[in-house]
Amino acid sequence: MVRNIAFGVLWLGFITYAFVFAPPDSPDTFELIKQLSIGQWQGINPLVIALFNLMGIWPLIYSALLFIDGRGQKIPAWLFASASFAVGAFALLPYLALREPNQKFIGQKNALIKLLDSRLTGIVLTVGATILVGYGLSQGDWSNFVQQWQTSRFIHVMSLDFCLLCLLFPALLGDDLARRGWQNQQLFWLFTLIPLFGALVYLSVRPPLPETSAEVIPSQQQSVTS
Repeated sequence: MVRNIAFGVLWLGFITYAFVFAPPDSPDTFELIKQLSIGQWQGINPLVIALFNLMGIWPLIYSALLFIDGRGQKIPAWLFASASFAVGAFALLPYLALREPNQKFIGQKNALIKLLDSRLTGIVLTVGATILVGYGLSQGDWSNFVQQWQTSRFIHVMSLDFCLLCLLFPALLGDDLARRGWQNQQLFWLFTLIPLFGALVYLSVRPPLPETSAEVIPSQQQSVTS
């Protein structure tokens, strides 16, 4: 319960900061988002381009855990995962505040979960993120980025959103490790302490999710009580 309340308070705090204390919105924000979305990147700082596109990779990383975790939740994980593509941690924090611990996967994997559970998906995302990070770090203008971070609400909040997504990943990692029978604290901290790429490496090397028949759980519970 304390954990759920903490995520709820963090969500409210992030919303309050983004709309009250963050720098004011720039007049050209909508045009910047439009150009970033359709690939018209001329004249845009490569660091901003890389960050914007990485914010599209993070929801895919979380989806690879949320759609599996949601199988045992009372709330629809797909709704929060889908919304995270638009608003990032603003959509994920309510899910973390409402979910319950879930270390079992019941039933068979559908086509979407098979795709998200595939190591190939993790490898493809890792390659994409590596290209973006390399492009941003090698071609970007840091002084310009800092200036935009201080004056543009969009850049400011997007940067904080990225950092928050890095910090929130362990909240789902522990249960996902347990579902795969891979309970190792050293591995947990390895995947946790490396921002972004720790999560990507995890998706690339984690064991396949074992499928459990829905009839197995009641029978197991009956054997325990007897």
